[in-house]
Amino acid sequence: MTYTSEDWPIAAALLQFPNTTEDGTSVQDLPAEQWAETLREVVDAGFTEVDLTDGWLRPGDLSPARLAEFKDVLREVGLTAPAISAIRRSVIDPVDGDDNLAYSHRTLDAAAALGVPLVSVGLHRPLTEQQRSVLWFWTVPGPQDPVGDQETWDRAVSRLRELADHAAGLGVQLSLEMYEDTYLGTADSAVALLTDIDRDNVGLNPDLGNLLRMQRPIEPWESMVAKTLPHANYWHVKNYYRAEDPATGAVFTTPAPLESGFMNYRKAVRYAVEHGFQGAFCVEHYGGDGLSVSATNREYLRRILPRRSAG
Repeated sequence: MTYTSEDWPIAAALLQFPNTTEDGTSVQDLPAEQWAETLREVVDAGFTEVDLTDGWLRPGDLSPARLAEFKDVLREVGLTAPAISAIRRSVIDPVDGDDNLAYSHRTLDAAAALGVPLVSVGLHRPLTEQQRSVLWFWTVPGPQDPVGDQETWDRAVSRLRELADHAAGLGVQLSLEMYEDTYLGTADSAVALLTDIDRDNVGLNPDLGNLLRMQRPIEPWESMVAKTLPHANYWHVKNYYRAEDPATGAVFTTPAPLESGFMNYRKAVRYAVEHGFQGAFCVEHYGGDGLSVSATNREYLRRILPRRSAG
C-alpha cells in the first residue's frame, strides 16, 4: 500500500523506559497491567504505533503464555507494533555472538506470534563501563568490528542470512540498523553487507543519527541518504546538533529535535519517498522527556510527508 501523511506508521521508541523497576524487579516479570501502564504513557503522548525496543522488554524471552498476555496488552491499550528492535545483540560479538544469534531467532519467533511484520537487528555491542559513566555514551569510543577481517565479515553475512531465511519462513522482514564502528557503520559498508546477504526480505534501517553524533569527521549526510535510503525497509530517525571547530578539529554533538538538528530531514524524507521508501518510522530521542520530544518529531514528520491526493 501507499502511505500518506495521515496514515504513515510512526512508532515511538521505548528508550526512555528502563528494564527494571525501582525495586529491581525485571520488566519481564511484571504483571500484564504494569506493562499496560507503561504503554498507556505512549498512547497518552499521541502514538498509535510502538517500536518494541527490547531495552525495555524482550519479547524473545517471554514464554508463550506471557507472550499471549503481552499481545492482549497491546490490543487493550490500542497500539500496533510495526517492529521489534533488538538492541546491542551483535551476532558476531566475540563473547556473546552465539547467544545473541539464538536470541535473535527467538525474537523472530516472538514477532510472528505477535503479528509484528519486521525485526530490526544490528552489530553494535553493549556499552562499556566507561561509556555508561559519561553524560553521552557516544562521546567515548565503544567496541569496534575488526576492519579488513574477511573471516568476521563472512560470519556476519552467514549469520544474518540465517536470520533472514528464518524470518522469510515466518513472513517477517529483517532490517539492519546502521551504527558507528560496525560493519553497518558507513553507508558504503552497510550497502556492501546487505548486498552480500542477498535476501529479498532484508533491508537497511538507516539510523543516520548514530553516525551524525560521532565527534569526528563524517561523510556528508546527503551522501549517506543517497546511498542507503533506496535500500531501507524501516527507519529509526533522530537528529543531533553538531558543532565543528576547523582550527582544532574538535567536534561536539548533542541531541536535537528532528526538525532543528544538523540533518535536514525534510530533504531526506522527500528523497526517501521519491525512491520508494514505504517502511515505518521509529522516532527516537535521548535525554530529557524523550517521549515528548519523540511526539514532537512525529508531528514534524506528519507535516513533511506526502499528503493524500485530492479525489
